[in-house]
Amino acid sequence: MGKHCYFMSFMNNQKQQKPTLTGQRFKTRKRDEKERFDPTQFQESIVQGLNQTGSDLEAVAKFLDASGAKLDYRRYAETLFDILVAGGMLAPGGSISDDMTRTEFCLFTAQEDLETMQAYAQVFNKLIRRYKYLEKGFEEEIKKLLLFLKGFTESERNKLAMLTGILLANGNISAAVIGSLFNENVVKEGVSAAFAVKLFKSWIYERDINAVAIALRKVGMDNRLMELFPANKRSCEHFSKYFTDAGLKELSDFARNQEAIGSRKELQKELQEMMGRGDNFKEIIGYVREEMKKTNISEQLMIGIVWSSVMSCVEWNKKEELVCEQAIKHLKQYSPLLKAFTSQGASEILLLVKIQEYCYDNIHFMKAFQKIVVLLYKADVLSEEAILKWYADAHVAKGKSVFLEQMKKFVEWLKNAEEESESEEEEEN
Repeated sequence: MGKHCYFMSFMNNQKQQKPTLTGQRFKTRKRDEKERFDPTQFQESIVQGLNQTGSDLEAVAKFLDASGAKLDYRRYAETLFDILVAGGMLAPGGSISDDMTRTEFCLFTAQEDLETMQAYAQVFNKLIRRYKYLEKGFEEEIKKLLLFLKGFTESERNKLAMLTGILLANGNISAAVIGSLFNENVVKEGVSAAFAVKLFKSWIYERDINAVAIALRKVGMDNRLMELFPANKRSCEHFSKYFTDAGLKELSDFARNQEAIGSRKELQKELQEMMGRGDNFKEIIGYVREEMKKTNISEQLMIGIVWSSVMSCVEWNKKEELVCEQAIKHLKQYSPLLKAFTSQGASEILLLVKIQEYCYDNIHFMKAFQKIVVLLYKADVLSEEAILKWYADAHVAKGKSVFLEQMKKFVEWLKNAEEESESEEEEEN
């Protein structure tokens, strides 16, 4: 009994002690954290290290690599990048407080040339490769810096623009950062457009316009470049002149091409709606010809758009044996529309290639190719010259052997008919 009482007394003592022990442990942890996560201390450590390494960027990279083990980069990524770019922590708008610790060894005080910016890009590249978790924070930092452009000097903006172009070329950041340049505050005084010139020059210099185009399309920025200008100057003509005069003709050409693609997509959408409503062909042809004049689209491009629209305005049967009959009936109805935009031999060839690609890409149409071509020949959409030219050397690789075999007998018939016609002419002469 005595043992039992002693045991109960021991357990009660243990229970009473628990809150005291837990409380002490909790207080200690909070104090440690408070000391550890101190932005001022973090800033002083980075600034001191940069002052010691000076302008030796290899030494800077080594210092940053080693410091990641002692300092909390994860928590204070923004502070770290602010110091590396501007020399100290940035206030909203881009200014640095005078009472804050700062260094004179940063991107903004470096030489304003491409070689120096390439060396700085390597510092950031090494840092992010070593500490992968900084990747997202770095991209957010660049987005923020682009919003602060008005708070920087022209020279600082030029350096940042060159660096951003190089980082984009190296794939260190996504082209989504360009979205910050569309902010009205940076656009209205021409800051965005001037910054974009330096940015795109260094990006294209490091890579080429095709790589730039791919990166822009990937994040949906390819159709937004006009937003670098205020609303009253947002036209393809103004964009083209501005960037061509700045020595970026390839960017002007890219923007023009994007506008043309956008116009063609809108045109195709409108065409499909007109067909869906059952508008008469005279109205549709008139509308298309007007658009061709306005947007400077050639007949070759237009027949491709018309063909796509015609084939998209119907729901096709899933059964191969029925889709062929459906296609012939549908195309017979729309042959006057196709005929209106095949007045040139090149347009006929392009239409034949479009039909070939369509029948190959849509497997249920594989056996329908020859019947479609014959129908359009009889409807005076395709001439025998165009068909013979396509058969000889103007076809593409898609389904080539299948479609040439399908066309063999009809082509022979065309050749014989041509020879007979020539013989009759000779006899008449």
